[in-house]
Amino acid sequence: MNGVFIVLPILTLLMFQLGLTLKLNDFLLIFRQPKPVITALIGQIIVLPLLAFFLGYVFKLPPVLFIGLILIACCPGGSSSNVFSYLAKGDVALSVTLTALSSIITLFTLPIIMNIAVNINGDAAVTQISLPVKNLLIQNLLLVFLPIALGMLMRYKYETVSHKTEKILGKLAFPLLMFLAAVFFIQNIGVIKANILHLGLCVTWLLLLAVCCAFILSKLAALNKQQQRTVIIEVGMQNAAQAIAVASSPFIFNNGAIAVPAIVYALMMNAVLLTYVGIINYLKK
Repeated sequence: MNGVFIVLPILTLLMFQLGLTLKLNDFLLIFRQPKPVITALIGQIIVLPLLAFFLGYVFKLPPVLFIGLILIACCPGGSSSNVFSYLAKGDVALSVTLTALSSIITLFTLPIIMNIAVNINGDAAVTQISLPVKNLLIQNLLLVFLPIALGMLMRYKYETVSHKTEKILGKLAFPLLMFLAAVFFIQNIGVIKANILHLGLCVTWLLLLAVCCAFILSKLAALNKQQQRTVIIEVGMQNAAQAIAVASSPFIFNNGAIAVPAIVYALMMNAVLLTYVGIINYLKK
């Protein structure tokens, strides 16, 4: 089974579902509440990739896994972060805005950061890894930007139908992501077995440090409790489906092993952030 025929339709569907939740007004929150939006974007777009570079070197990951770690770190936030923010009694409107903005901003930052990650891994002839930046931009526009735009257009034109559609797709989002992770887990079981302890520890540290940095940034920006919780969740939660799509696409890396860090991250991300949500709700009792 070629995983790319699974991941690309799933990513498109997830991005369309995200578009169904968005309005143009969601992109304007940055002008009404610039401080929490900018704080979260700094954490997600700048701090998280820097942490990935640092930990990739500290743990001396092989080039394929190093690039995969950077890839998941520079992807946009996952759409399920909105649900996590709701469960954590966070600022859901802020969460929606951050998911929308990060999905658009990373269309441009992801190729830049990934190009750096590939280049610092040495000679492409040795690592056998190269990045066709143009193909990456085109794929992201077709599989990320276009479905989001179509979802937003459907919500604008047919609000009742779009609401019903979003409810159905929203219930499918998490199972589809887990199915996607399971497929690539099975296909790359050899790489995973050989690196699971080393990579698992690296990814866990990445998540924990991301949460700590997001907390520190929120405190420095003097955000309220609701905003703090949302910023922490948004910085930690990444779009694993997009990372897997970039890694496995025949037009970009065409290397399923690069998707392995995204698979591990998706599993650890939900475990860490669900624990965070659980702690918040327990302390509020």
